[in-house]
Amino acid sequence: MSDATLHATDRNPDDFAVQVADQIESFLVAVTEVAKGDEPDSAVPFLLLEVSQLLLAGGRLGAHEDIVPDERYEPDLGPEADVDHLRENLARLLEPVDVYSEVFDPYEPRKAPVPARISDDLTDVITDLRHGMAHYKAGRTTEALWWWQFSYFSNWGSTASATLRALQSVVAHVRLNQPLAELDGLDTDQGMGDDTLEFEAGRVMVQEIGVPLGMRPVT
Repeated sequence: MSDATLHATDRNPDDFAVQVADQIESFLVAVTEVAKGDEPDSAVPFLLLEVSQLLLAGGRLGAHEDIVPDERYEPDLGPEADVDHLRENLARLLEPVDVYSEVFDPYEPRKAPVPARISDDLTDVITDLRHGMAHYKAGRTTEALWWWQFSYFSNWGSTASATLRALQSVVAHVRLNQPLAELDGLDTDQGMGDDTLEFEAGRVMVQEIGVPLGMRPVT
């Protein structure tokens, strides 16, 4: 798609760039709305759905041939938008299950899990996606696709995948009526040893988070 197509009133909905941009824009809007906290009871299942859909766009970018930007140097977009408020809102909303354990590279042998936060991960992903969206809205379609593809491989793809696994785990624990292990004060600024490999997202029992998060355990 040429950059001029962005400003046309009859953009082809079957165009690859249009579809990817629409999926990314939908994710950005949806997570921002969730972070407002207006519907806390459905936050976790809704985020599970949105991250799943985003990774479909990521998979398409990953399977696509290498995208080469038109210019050698990336145009200056100015300062990045502040995401601290968004991160804080998500952290408050997800507080019972925000911290989880993550293995950065499953192909590195004997790699111990480390603590991570869903709220940090989501805002990290959003920062990457917004960067590409700024190019897209400025009419630099190829630059946007290059950035989304590059950052999918280098950051937001693995981050979103880990977040999806954490969200799916929370939903599964609740639906299958399997209590989560308590964190005992463990946080993301602490290391994890071999004795914490069973560490699960959350610091409360599943019965305590099922109703507040809009999910009820199987009886």
